[in-house]
Amino acid sequence: MALLIAVALFTAQAVNFAIAVRDRTQFRLAQATSQSITRITDALERERTNGRALSPDRGRVRRVANNPIPSGLERRDEVAAELRAQLSELGIAAGRIDTGIRQMAPEESRDRRRPGIALVVAIEQPGKGWLTTNAPWYRADRRLIAALIFQTLILYVIILLPVMWIVRRISKPLRSLAGAARDFRPGDGANPLEERGPSDVRAVIAAYNLLSLRVNAMLDEKDRMLGAIGHDLRTPLAALRVRIESVDDDDDRNRMADTIDEMNRTLDDILSLARLGRPSEPPTDVDLSALIDAVVDDFRELDHPVEFEEAPRLKMHLRPSLMRRAVRNLIENAVKYGDGAQVRLLPGEHKVAIEVADRGPGIPADKLAAVFAPFTRLETSRNRDTGGIGLGLALARAIVNDAGGDIVLANRDGGGLTATITLPR
Repeated sequence: MALLIAVALFTAQAVNFAIAVRDRTQFRLAQATSQSITRITDALERERTNGRALSPDRGRVRRVANNPIPSGLERRDEVAAELRAQLSELGIAAGRIDTGIRQMAPEESRDRRRPGIALVVAIEQPGKGWLTTNAPWYRADRRLIAALIFQTLILYVIILLPVMWIVRRISKPLRSLAGAARDFRPGDGANPLEERGPSDVRAVIAAYNLLSLRVNAMLDEKDRMLGAIGHDLRTPLAALRVRIESVDDDDDRNRMADTIDEMNRTLDDILSLARLGRPSEPPTDVDLSALIDAVVDDFRELDHPVEFEEAPRLKMHLRPSLMRRAVRNLIENAVKYGDGAQVRLLPGEHKVAIEVADRGPGIPADKLAAVFAPFTRLETSRNRDTGGIGLGLALARAIVNDAGGDIVLANRDGGGLTATITLPR
């Protein structure tokens, strides 16, 4: 805003300067031509009345045989054109009209320390010679330029400085508001923003504070509702688990137990995904290598072929339980659909990568991004026999995104899939 006002002031002053220069030029032209025309008409009138020719070496207007203006002087064509027009209006015949700018001699100037300049006018009268006279001529007025520059500086001081102060008074609370909106995290316990600045800005900040309170209240209500739903669903599932113990057939009882376990896992995934925006676990410093090794050991205890290349200790600041779950979901997918997993931790200077690779059927290239959407499953490789409802990858990406990272899937050469978690160090 301040820059726009500064440009507008400069443009206005430039226009003002152009108008002033034009008026000054027109005044200078009118002064030179009017004085010259007045002297010439008076001289011609005296010549006609007295019957005596004008002198070639005396008087303000002289008559000479040839053009008295040397070729090296600066010409002013606009003065010649204006003189011709005025002589034509007065009915005075004129041939060539010439002009030249010359330096005055000290005795000709009022200020002998700084001699001025004069405009020499020569008008040809066919058959009678040349009429010549001098008129005052003013160069570009430096005082005018200095006055305009000084005026511009005064305008900048009077207008621009208060505007910059006002803009700063407005922009500072707006920057604070933008930062608070960018860093807003539900339930982080941040204090309301201070309402300051002009009335309109204070109104916007007050609206933001009310909005953040309403958002937190809605999320609190959602958490309470999810807790109630989880409790209401787990209670009948626990009752079913007790009742199936009375089933005599072992195969039927085991299938029922597996179904109940899958329903519990599905319920956990849904509730975790819904609550991810307001995790109850605070970030802490953990050894990422030890965290991955612990997850891999859980799968090894269940006799799943999961390999993990030993990696040096790597301290990271994150939510360990959530990150453990994200890694577990990726390894679980590799075990289900690739019959095993190879896990690697690749520390970099600015980022850390966790690779989980398998030798399964992979994923079509046009579906690599779609599988991260909740409840998305590929029928060719992810069917009901393997369990799940398509929340594993969605939950893993949401956890990693919350930590400031991302997950990328890529098909491996020779078959299989590689899931790579990238985290900032």
